[in-house]
Amino acid sequence: MNALPNSAPAILYEDGEALVINKPAGMPVDRPRRGGPCLEDHLDALKLGFQRAPVPVHRLDTDTSGCLLLARNPKALKRFNKSFEDRLVAKTYVGILASELGEAAGTAGRIEMSLSKISSAEKGWRMIPAKKGKVAVTDWTLREVKDGLALLEMRPETGRTHQLRVHTASELGVALLGDPVYSKADPRAPRTMLHASGLTVTRPGKTDIVAMAPMPADFIALGFDDG
Repeated sequence: MNALPNSAPAILYEDGEALVINKPAGMPVDRPRRGGPCLEDHLDALKLGFQRAPVPVHRLDTDTSGCLLLARNPKALKRFNKSFEDRLVAKTYVGILASELGEAAGTAGRIEMSLSKISSAEKGWRMIPAKKGKVAVTDWTLREVKDGLALLEMRPETGRTHQLRVHTASELGVALLGDPVYSKADPRAPRTMLHASGLTVTRPGKTDIVAMAPMPADFIALGFDDG
């Protein structure tokens, strides 16, 4: 796991009602039950002259780095929550797969696989494909193959828990590198290799929020960069 940073996350976008930050891998959005550092520790530093601290509108897994939208006031939070409900938010992720895709998978596609939560004493909780689960849809494109690994671009149409992690492992047959739940830890990866690279929020009557998060250092170390 990457060490938690001591300074506030980098700001990718800012206006009067929104911030988009580049959340580092290893930083939980919410305070863990066991305690410890999290994004909440940095919210006062992200006031930037405003009276209220910003509030996260959505969540990223602790391991996942990249674009995270924060609302700077309660009215903005309400509007952004509705934007998510109305699917006016477009998110783009990149992920490194633990191996190359088989020829049958092709180089692009659309995954429609419903997901449900299960829990067991041995493995804890996780998401699984289930016909009676909640619908989850992901469009994906193969961007690059290097040294036996594959870089995938993913555009989720829905926002289910662990959606991209389960879709790659179950539908494409290759899990994200380093995923300890749907595959196994890997010495090549310090974490589950998933990065929220882009975020766009459509705002009727206002300029759209558009943010891009640069490729993180651990992706670059494996040969994948923004080029």
